Amino acid sequence: MRTHQQLLHWAGALIGAMLVLTGCTYDAAVRQLSPAEQSEFYTYRKIMTTAQEHAYLAKATAAERTAYLSEVGLAQRFQALDPLDRDAVQGGWPRVGMSAEALRFVWGDPYYADGDARRSAHWHYLGSSFGRGNTALGALRLIW
Repeated sequence: MRTHQQLLHWAGALIGAMLVLTGCTYDAAVRQLSPAEQSEFYTYRKIMTTAQEHAYLAKATAAERTAYLSEVGLAQRFQALDPLDRDAVQGGWPRVGMSAEALRFVWGDPYYADGDARRSAHWHYLGSSFGRGNTALGALRLIW
């Protein structure tokens, strides 16, 4: 019984160390990007899958990273946004009247949604109440 507990303890410690080291590697990869590349990465990261983020960061040059965004269709999705939505996305904050696609670029997919997405929907996000305090569930109403 004691051997089993020790094994679980060491397995937990190993998994924890792996998570910390993976996070450090990810942060280091982002920090190694130029400021312009970091801005580009932050524009797209909310709509990227984890695999896409890692593939993007694994590219050797800025040109390869930009080409990758086109290859997976993310650059085209961004360019298809209304110019005001593109400005809001790059500013990192939603604006009244922005499209659902633009909101995905800013905050990602909602934690859950209520309503008819064709007419009116409530998108619920988990987080720091949009920067206004403790962790809470915030809701945003989208009307098309």
